Amino acid sequence: MNTLNKPPVVKVGILSDEKIEFGLYGDYFAYGFNQIFNGVIYAELKDNKIICSIGRKTIEVSDKIQFDPSNEKVDYFLFNEIKVGEKFHWENKEKERFRGSLLLKIYEEKIVVINLINIEDYLRSVISSEMSDKSTLQALKAHAVVSRSWLLSHMYLKEQTENKNEHVVEEKNVTEHITWIKRQEHKLYDVCATDHCQRYHGITRLSTGMALRAVNETEGIVLTYQNEICDTRYSKCCGGITESFENVWEQKKIDYLTSVIDYKFEPENYSIDFSNEECSKKWILNSLPAFCNARDKNILSNILIDYDQKTKDFYRWEVKYSQKTLAKIIKEKTAIDFGDILDLIPGVRGASSRLITLKIIGSKKTLIVGKELEIRRILSSTHLYSSAIVIEKQEVKDGVPQKFIIKGAGWGHGVGLCQIGAAVMSAEGYKFDEILSHYFSRAMLKKNY
Repeated sequence: MNTLNKPPVVKVGILSDEKIEFGLYGDYFAYGFNQIFNGVIYAELKDNKIICSIGRKTIEVSDKIQFDPSNEKVDYFLFNEIKVGEKFHWENKEKERFRGSLLLKIYEEKIVVINLINIEDYLRSVISSEMSDKSTLQALKAHAVVSRSWLLSHMYLKEQTENKNEHVVEEKNVTEHITWIKRQEHKLYDVCATDHCQRYHGITRLSTGMALRAVNETEGIVLTYQNEICDTRYSKCCGGITESFENVWEQKKIDYLTSVIDYKFEPENYSIDFSNEECSKKWILNSLPAFCNARDKNILSNILIDYDQKTKDFYRWEVKYSQKTLAKIIKEKTAIDFGDILDLIPGVRGASSRLITLKIIGSKKTLIVGKELEIRRILSSTHLYSSAIVIEKQEVKDGVPQKFIIKGAGWGHGVGLCQIGAAVMSAEGYKFDEILSHYFSRAMLKKNY
């Protein structure tokens, strides 16, 4: 295992565009220039050069420019409109502030904005962006360890597999269209600021000091397995049982990312043999006891950040579609005209009852689609909360259903840490190491720096 002497600097991709506007609040310096930079700056790409306008002055650079703060603890830079939750139901634009250095670099005819920041400062933002920093200390400490482990594992593997950009892998034939997500390596930076990697909103959501304390008290601590840092994963709500890694991403089993019941004991009178469709239906259509089955609005308001609270029913939920609406969504998402949607038939299910494959039967076309994220994408104008679903047909006329009801369990892919479950465990008195042992039973804690 790679052990570090000090915390590494993380390069975070914030956005890219041909024109950008940002504000420097404090005194910033740039290599090759003898002036202090502050205030509002407009940058645009012209003739493959970055032109920065500061008041009445302009500067020109051929490839990149980096603004470094004179005081890292006080100085910050600001963007007025950062897109968050792109292509998900919470998509919106926010004003965000960032510490650390600001790098502007030309790539593929755009200006790429990169934030260079110490990993521990980065993590303070991540855990207050993924969860509210009003959450309990032990939940935030657990999340800090998981986020740190994932990032360091990601960075180490990137060093070993540089330039192997394997993101979406597809298998297409006449009867199947299977898409699964593999690790994507960003070329210019370590991670992006979106849900694709980890939510990162700078210092915008740091309000109570709890995230700062959680990161400080776990500094350098990671989860390890067989002397390697764990490629830890997490999602918002597992739905009562977590999913196994190989059913969502690459087709390999990871011992510390296997399915676990999200409670103190296994549910009575329920089978988790989800290869049996009746067992899946019973599981999804009922609200079983689970750590993530949280109904207390006060607890949820302290767990979820503002735009996540728009989701009211994440443990068990339902979506209704008319025939016209569903057929239109599926056509737009697949670029295939199925005609009328006659049936949606569950195929292979994973360890959490999440669908790995789904057969779409249309009046013009029949196709098996997968995996988990692709099913969620195809069946929604944004994304379904999860693929742990049961589909009901209603008002069938001449073999054509006029309405579909999709009932589901959980929010997200379900692998690894269940964020809401972890927060509830913390509220019930579990310590951060007990929370991590619950979700990653074969992993061990180790201080890496």
